[in-house]
Amino acid sequence: MKFKRIEYTAANRVGTICLNRPEKRNALDDTMVAELTDAFVAAAKDTNVKAIVLRAAGPVFSAGADLDYLEQISTADFETNLKDCRSLVRLLSSINQMKKPVVAVVEGPALAGGLALISACDLIIADDTKAQFGCPEVRIGFIPAVLLVYLLRRVSEAHGRELVLSGNPITARRAHEIGLINELVPSEGLDAFVEEYVRHLLEENSGTSMGLVKEMFAKLTGLNLVDQLDYAANMNAVARMTDDWKKGVSAFLRKERITW
Repeated sequence: MKFKRIEYTAANRVGTICLNRPEKRNALDDTMVAELTDAFVAAAKDTNVKAIVLRAAGPVFSAGADLDYLEQISTADFETNLKDCRSLVRLLSSINQMKKPVVAVVEGPALAGGLALISACDLIIADDTKAQFGCPEVRIGFIPAVLLVYLLRRVSEAHGRELVLSGNPITARRAHEIGLINELVPSEGLDAFVEEYVRHLLEENSGTSMGLVKEMFAKLTGLNLVDQLDYAANMNAVARMTDDWKKGVSAFLRKERITW
């Protein structure tokens, strides 16, 4: 697939999606949002891809909305703005609801829409000194409405309020402390760490099991406790019908190592 704003490659069971507008600080516009959606949908459908890595070219992961595009939509009517917002919703849903793990690698500031992108991912690995995270929308009279949906799945409401209402960026270390990101890694060891991290997902974990777990994460938050438990029992039974379950349990009982 050929894109203008991003790069997508698939090799060795990994789909890598890279924001590729470093000269624009990887700012998001309608073209980039559409291309990212297409890339994630393609990765989800590719049976040769088991995990996806999202990263960015240049020193900034993403500064948020493209300034030219921001000016354009600032004079648009309600229906046009609603259509634009729903495009972002589709993108984030394609990331969060796909049945494959998505790992975000952040080597610089991830602000506004950039933070929304990584918040929709399953796992976030960040450079311990270069990465920053923030929601500056309130400073320009806007709100991070769609971002908030995913942000509050990663951090407490108190920390979410701090990020959104202050508009101030936080360091990678602070982001790790509040649970926004999963791993802090020094710059010089980041690529090696990501490679090993993804290798573990590929070789140590069942793709079917990870997919079922992701399906459960997407479903459970909308159910009450009784329905959650009923749904969990059903999914447990579904998992026991899969080939991966039979292979995994057989190897476990025989004390054999499984390579997925």
